[in-house]
Amino acid sequence: MNKGCLGLGAAGQGRTRAKRLHGTIAHNLGVAIVGGRYAPGDTLSGEIAFSEHLKVSRSAYREAIRILSAKGLVESRPKAGTRVSPRSMWNMLDPDVLAWAFESEPSQTFVRDLFELRLIVGPQAAALAAERRTGQQLSRMGHALERMAEFGLATTEGREADQQFHHAVLEATGNEPLISLSSTIRAAIGWTVVFRQRARGLSRDPLEEHRLLYDAIADGSAVAAEAAMRALIRRTMADTDMAPDDAEPVARLRTG
Repeated sequence: MNKGCLGLGAAGQGRTRAKRLHGTIAHNLGVAIVGGRYAPGDTLSGEIAFSEHLKVSRSAYREAIRILSAKGLVESRPKAGTRVSPRSMWNMLDPDVLAWAFESEPSQTFVRDLFELRLIVGPQAAALAAERRTGQQLSRMGHALERMAEFGLATTEGREADQQFHHAVLEATGNEPLISLSSTIRAAIGWTVVFRQRARGLSRDPLEEHRLLYDAIADGSAVAAEAAMRALIRRTMADTDMAPDDAEPVARLRTG
């Protein structure tokens, strides 16, 4: 019986190692593609050549290509090989693709696009959250705010708390398609914060804007929640040099 358990454990460990290997290959190729080392239309090394070069199995390489193909980054055809897909085919909402983009130096246009996505989704999501949130969801938002205050956005813990706060807001909408965007929004928030720190550092603590948003959702005011979320995102854009700093002053939001 023990031998059987050990056998299953060894097989499981083998599968884990294989998954780690093809995941690493997919990650490295993904970073190279999104970062521009491979341009759309470029043909990747053949399966045999690539496997021999990295001293990995052909099956690991094939699985990595399947991962990239599922994300729209590459396209494999018989006899034509594996080519990098046009950028328009890339799944830019995939959290891995977002992460790979920020491992290199993303363009200002790409970062602005992410903020525009947040401006389209965030304010309306906050309005719905104010109307539909439960006590438990509100409690999760409050707990995330406490951790943001404790750790600050300069830390991994603080950034994770920031993402958890916005995830709780999306959950509170009760809208399944919106909630399905949570992993994308979380990744966008996390990586734009990292981008801001890399470019300018954290010159301002955005905790107050988050608290105003929390208060509006707690009060059940859809109008105030929508305005607070829009102001929060616009201020963050201004901090990242993505927009003029013409966001609503915090004091005006509190009294408006």
